[in-house]
Amino acid sequence: MTYLPSDKRYTTMQYRRCGRSGIKLPAISLGLWHNFGGVDVEENFRSILHLAFDSGITHFDLANNYGPPPGSAETNFGKILSEDFKNYRDELIISSKAGYTMWDGPYGDWGSKKYLVSSLDQSLKRMKLDYVDIFYHHRPDPDTPLEETMSALDLIVRQGKALYAGISNYPADKAAHAIAILKELGTPCLIHQPKYSMFERWVEGGLLDVLGQEGVGCIPFSPLAQGMLTDKYLHGIPEDSRAARPTGFLKKEMLTDHKLGQIKKLNELAQKRGQTLAQMALAWLLKDERVTSVLIGASRPAQLADSLKCLDNIEFSAEELAHIETILK
Repeated sequence: MTYLPSDKRYTTMQYRRCGRSGIKLPAISLGLWHNFGGVDVEENFRSILHLAFDSGITHFDLANNYGPPPGSAETNFGKILSEDFKNYRDELIISSKAGYTMWDGPYGDWGSKKYLVSSLDQSLKRMKLDYVDIFYHHRPDPDTPLEETMSALDLIVRQGKALYAGISNYPADKAAHAIAILKELGTPCLIHQPKYSMFERWVEGGLLDVLGQEGVGCIPFSPLAQGMLTDKYLHGIPEDSRAARPTGFLKKEMLTDHKLGQIKKLNELAQKRGQTLAQMALAWLLKDERVTSVLIGASRPAQLADSLKCLDNIEFSAEELAHIETILK
């Protein structure tokens, strides 16, 4: 059956300007880090992508190594793009990244011009695209001069393989330096993608100020702290949860009694606001005008639908914000 997107897709989503650029992004963007790989069920992730676009999510975020196996999320996305979204490419913002290990040998990792250009060429083939809208350097490289890495992003934009350049996981000082180099090269930095949530606050130590001053957008990833900021762990660790798996970023030992106590108190406040904990955690990030969009993942359509309801209430009173800070101390 041919997919026809909802004709009301732009009526409920909020769009926010990305820094001082001409681009607006949806307040909620969809990340394909998990659940879109070769090990996942196509029917499920196709449904997630359909619901996302039907709901006004125009921005889909990938990276060369998303899967598993690495590369398979881009391959799967490219297939669905060509089958279901080919008439809507001009309504989409598609991003990819390179910076983590993708292939063996000295040219498959970090931040050399050789790696970034080669990696994007591979990504474009996997997604069957002529260009991506945003291409990021995924993490700072301690050994490659920042000038080389940024000149690779500049080259990629000038070649027309990406429309905009971005950086991810850069601390404030390195971000400021990278932004300055790109500005000098004539390819301004559009956006920064940091890890940011109620439980992960490092960006408040200078990075958000740099982005605000420089007119660069901000799109936090892991806004729900790998699921900790949901109702999943209110009554212990479920067997099918991310924390119960031996591999992964969320470890059982991270869910201490103190952390579980914080989660319960935050959940009580969310209920008073008429929200789930996940909805409040997303809204809490969107309260800051420097945050352009929040990058969420979804393992099934219902989870995405639930997250989108955060947009019904992104206002916080001074008392609520103070209470959140007290809980998080």
